[in-house]
Amino acid sequence: MILAESALELIPPEIWHHPAIHNYARKRGKRPSELVLDISMHYPAMKKLPDFLKRGRPDIVHYCLLLALDSPLNKENLLCTIVHTYQDKTIYIDPSTRIPRNYNRFIGLIEQLLVLGKVPPKSEKPLLWVKSKSLEELIREISPSKVFLLDEGGVKYNALTLGKRMAREARPAIIVGGFQKGELRSETKSLADEIVCVYSQPLTSWSVLAIVLTALGIAIRIV
Repeated sequence: MILAESALELIPPEIWHHPAIHNYARKRGKRPSELVLDISMHYPAMKKLPDFLKRGRPDIVHYCLLLALDSPLNKENLLCTIVHTYQDKTIYIDPSTRIPRNYNRFIGLIEQLLVLGKVPPKSEKPLLWVKSKSLEELIREISPSKVFLLDEGGVKYNALTLGKRMAREARPAIIVGGFQKGELRSETKSLADEIVCVYSQPLTSWSVLAIVLTALGIAIRIV
């Protein structure tokens, strides 16, 4: 499962000197370069950024990781969860990782990860690690048998039917957008073998993820 173009990044250099960023950094006792961008905190500064409505939502990643890593598929060692970010960073996650349920603790974990490259920082077998890698490079690396991309403009499927289609694949990749507003890039859509949807109206990333993982779990009879 790939959470694509996720709204997760460190505060970019072009807004480090904005008063909203300066005040936030002082309160946190960190440099702006060590802090995660959050639209709820940094909206005045973010308005200067391109695609700002598609960025700065680490809570979406938090919700999705809690859901995916607690899913029956993950508990049965049948799920690999990867986060690809807006800035083309790829975060790999050991399936045994227990993401903090507390949001502030999660933010601290992600800041450590994005600054130092892995968590725990000195571990030879980290629970999370990050590389600069585009989604296209990631797809080539994992070499899925078929790529399913969830998008409201895709071919409509009953969830259980889609789950059965995915279950027939040896190594399916499921791409879900990890941002709040806007469209997946055309180059992202071009990587999909099938663009599908499970509901005719927009849904949150975690709602789509819940539907798809549950449907797949039912299809392979683990739930």
